[in-house]
Amino acid sequence: MDENTKTRIEDLLKQNKVMLFMKGSPAFPQCGFSARAVAILREVGIEFGSCDVLEDEEIRQGIKEYGNWPTIPQLYIDQKLIGGSDIMMEMYEAGELQGLAKA
Repeated sequence: MDENTKTRIEDLLKQNKVMLFMKGSPAFPQCGFSARAVAILREVGIEFGSCDVLEDEEIRQGIKEYGNWPTIPQLYIDQKLIGGSDIMMEMYEAGELQGLAKA
């Protein structure tokens, strides 16, 4: 990943306590996993920023390298990778996601 892409990713993470890199937008997710991630965040009432990786190929590839995570969506809280929609669902069901995002 080039330095410009890394800087853009880091800027997005700094601007948003909770950041979701996803396919599509929260209003119009473009895959089932992204839709589930948005639904989980909305269910627990967490405000979040989002980035549509389908609109930016550099971010789409760069975020996979940045977090060393091969799939999208990717959830970050306080600039730390939490994981994808499966991990989000496990954390939600365990009641862990709610506390983590509000801390």
